[in-house]
Amino acid sequence: MTGNRGFTYIFVIIIMVFIGIGLASAGKVWKTAVQREKEEELLFRGDQIVKGLESYYSSGHGGVNFLPRKLEDLIKDNRFLNIKRHIRKIYKDPMTEDGEWDIIRDESGRIKGVRSKSDKEPLKKKGFPYQYRHFENKNRYSEWEFVFTPKKN
Repeated sequence: MTGNRGFTYIFVIIIMVFIGIGLASAGKVWKTAVQREKEEELLFRGDQIVKGLESYYSSGHGGVNFLPRKLEDLIKDNRFLNIKRHIRKIYKDPMTEDGEWDIIRDESGRIKGVRSKSDKEPLKKKGFPYQYRHFENKNRYSEWEFVFTPKKN
């Protein structure tokens, strides 16, 4: 009778080890899925900011086109009688805890783009949309720069 208890005890320990290994594997898969989702969100949010910058620039007042001094100008453009919104909200950086972007400015100090402050390595290395093909093979999210470049006339 005692031998059966020892066998059952060892069997339970082996089952617990397999459950632990399974849970560890599931945790890695879950972490990867969450990171991929955040990458897609980073691409979406960065693209929305670029589109907002383009809209702001194209909506030049009095024929003069320039970029905003702060991101808030994209959600509340006071250059017009009626407030114009170029994006719905200020999107946060999904790759960082605080959600703050690293702002990219032009030589006059106006915002021309944003990039993540995260130094984590991206999972996505290829297959970017055409306008972001320069993100391929980057080693950090902070190298993914979402920049609006006005066309020269």
